[in-house]
Amino acid sequence: MSSYSIGQAAKLLGVSAETVRRWADSGRLDMDREGPGNRAIDAVGLAAFAQERAQGMHPLPESPVATSVRNAFVGIVTRVTLDDVAAQVEIQSGPHRIVSLVTRESVEELGIEVGITVTARVKSTNVHIDTP
Repeated sequence: MSSYSIGQAAKLLGVSAETVRRWADSGRLDMDREGPGNRAIDAVGLAAFAQERAQGMHPLPESPVATSVRNAFVGIVTRVTLDDVAAQVEIQSGPHRIVSLVTRESVEELGIEVGITVTARVKSTNVHIDTP
């Protein structure tokens, strides 16, 4: 895809179409005309804008421990389901819902409960990417 409509860009950025129009009108987001009157946003420009906009939205807390994990999501715990041995922890990080299965012992030791802020760190050997 070489360009996106205002509506498509708004959905990807998690904002209203009016917000995308305001960003374009103010010069924050480059927008061109495709055909008679249709406004379009260059795909590469939109990717750069999304990346720039995301920086600082969910800053990671300072950590004294160095880590190789690059995928970290700060969020709020929305649900904890405990079993005898395992626990399921649900986290909302911006528009992203993250579900983690951990031991009950870990939940108790870390004091994980609904409403606290946590950082979910994800390192995986498999990441699946789908296209429409």
